[in-house]
Amino acid sequence: MLIDKIEKMETVVSSNKSLSWDGWDVLNTYASDKARTSKYGVYQNGKWYIQQRFSPDRNGWSIPDRFIKENAKA
Repeated sequence: MLIDKIEKMETVVSSNKSLSWDGWDVLNTYASDKARTSKYGVYQNGKWYIQQRFSPDRNGWSIPDRFIKENAKA
């Protein structure tokens, strides 16, 4: 799904505990043992996580539909 407004993206991030901000990028971070060998693996605070980065382009953020909850679609 393409999100073209910062306000809408803020709603999506605040309604999903695995999403966070890093500047203008949105990060999806979740704990996983597979992170040790994944190219998306990061080690933080003594644990391994998978981390995906969604960077905006001129049209907005393109993120998977699974992150959009019903209250954020409006």
